[in-house]
Amino acid sequence: MKFRGRITAVAATLSIAAVACAQTADSKVNGADSVWLALSAALVLLMTPGLALFYGGMVRRKNVLSTMLHSFVMMGIVSIVWILLTYSLAFGKSNGWIGGLEYLWGHGISMRSPYPYMTPSQTVPEGLFMLFQMMFAIITPALISGAIAERITFTGYLVFTTAWSILVYAPIACWVWNPNGWLANKGVLDFAGGTVVHLASGASALAACIVLGRRKALDHHEPILPNNLTTTLLGAGILWFGWIGFNAGSALAMNDIAVSAFVATHIAAAAGMLGWLACEKVRFGKPTALGAASGLVAGLVGITPAAGFVTPLAAIGIGLAVGILCCMAVSVKHKFKFDDALDVVGVHGVGGAIGAVLTAVLADAAVNAQVGTSLQTNGGRLGLIASQVLGIAVVGVVAFVATFILMKVIKAIFGIRVTAEEEAIGLDLVLHGESGYNL
Repeated sequence: MKFRGRITAVAATLSIAAVACAQTADSKVNGADSVWLALSAALVLLMTPGLALFYGGMVRRKNVLSTMLHSFVMMGIVSIVWILLTYSLAFGKSNGWIGGLEYLWGHGISMRSPYPYMTPSQTVPEGLFMLFQMMFAIITPALISGAIAERITFTGYLVFTTAWSILVYAPIACWVWNPNGWLANKGVLDFAGGTVVHLASGASALAACIVLGRRKALDHHEPILPNNLTTTLLGAGILWFGWIGFNAGSALAMNDIAVSAFVATHIAAAAGMLGWLACEKVRFGKPTALGAASGLVAGLVGITPAAGFVTPLAAIGIGLAVGILCCMAVSVKHKFKFDDALDVVGVHGVGGAIGAVLTAVLADAAVNAQVGTSLQTNGGRLGLIASQVLGIAVVGVVAFVATFILMKVIKAIFGIRVTAEEEAIGLDLVLHGESGYNL
């Protein structure tokens, strides 16, 4: 009898706890979706150290630490700025152009209920959605650093990226991803950041390297050789791995769209790598390890706006097209003599634009119902293509002009470039008092 009484008491306690949990939990939140988004956020965070390795292997030995730090430090600065201000500017209740200030200083972000402005409603806590979007905000300015590597001051870089996150990234994210954003209302499709992340960073990288000027070694016709391509390959592999969270996580649920995005992401990276290698073989006679790394990243960039909207066959086509075209595009800098040190413009700018256009061409309503809505909003396929081109033009021009002005202002106030002597010594020792290799 005593044993039965204890069992009854335990059962009653568990029942009360279950009722209490049911009363405190939001019925709209789905546990499986939340676990998937949490994992995806961690994968996207890993991409930034992956980018540090990718970029770090491509610069000269005397600049490896400074280049890697440009990526790492974004995990510190942007995380704080995002939760205090830019999340609200990007995803607060918007007038179409900028979000409201209801989330200023991190207030009002629910850790229990979904983001309130999305229709249909999300099934994950808003705090988790905020965290996932934070990872995108971290890596985007880090991408720009590849164009201006080996010659920018650390203070100038920190001031620039902080201001850029607030004045450029947040408004563009609002236009495209906020449910009330004006480009979103025009039916512009960007599943995971073809315009918001890659085109914006590529256009900004072009403006930044124009203002900063060319490295002195180029003017003196000195060789600039990668210090460690094995590190670059490792970084590319980590980016490929993390990009699964970047794209498939953007479904914000573990469903058929997430699975489609996962498949499209992987096979587009594979196709991009093969397309770049084939292009190198035809143009130069030899496929290279750097080409393999660059090609897979180009394929990932190209599929990013399309990942949750296209079939596997379309994803292969996007990957091949972007791999080949970006391989050709990276040579443009030599013709126009701007110093895009690590090919950010040719891979992320060009790849993001091509991917955005091909999204409109190949998006399939059978994969994602949002495509049908966008087609209806734009009056058909040609109208959708026109809207995508409008989005590309607006984001590209705004990012370029705003970055050009920001760089000029920071240059005038703080100074933004190291001296010729410091550049010759190397930024690792001059700016940080360290050396990447003490062998």
